Amino acid sequence: MKAIFFDRDGVINNNAINYYTINYKQWVFNPGIIETLKYLYKLKYSLFLVTNQGGISKGCCTKEQVEELHNKVFEELKRNEIEFTDVMICPHHSDFENCLCRKPKSLMLEKLIAKYNIDVSKSWFIGDSNTDLEAAEKAGIKHIIIVEPNSNIESIIRSERFAIGLYM
Repeated sequence: MKAIFFDRDGVINNNAINYYTINYKQWVFNPGIIETLKYLYKLKYSLFLVTNQGGISKGCCTKEQVEELHNKVFEELKRNEIEFTDVMICPHHSDFENCLCRKPKSLMLEKLIAKYNIDVSKSWFIGDSNTDLEAAEKAGIKHIIIVEPNSNIESIIRSERFAIGLYM
């Protein structure tokens, strides 16, 4: 299986206004992300969301609130003919816990790779930080794109350099 892993905040969701996006009223899809996800989904990539949600550990929100938010986001994406295969969250924060899943560690990715028998040589990670880059590298993902937070990534994804890799 070939897959594309996405960081959530800064890549799919614009978190410039609300660093901790707790409910769907605060959620803002980044420009071009719906079109980008639809494009990749039609190319038969399995889509995965991999996100640190340290606000849970900090008491800013609950795991149930994050799950409810994700359900609403995925409902909206489904209306746009986009389906994510799975989502993996790390509820920990490095100020309080030393876990194995929080990016830049790679456990969330490793679990998804094993569970879905993902071919990392044909897969991508799209993130907006060095922690995303490090986690993807540790998990053996060869194709990594780090984007400007809260930007429109559609032109990057449709670029010739990236498009060549999409058909691997």
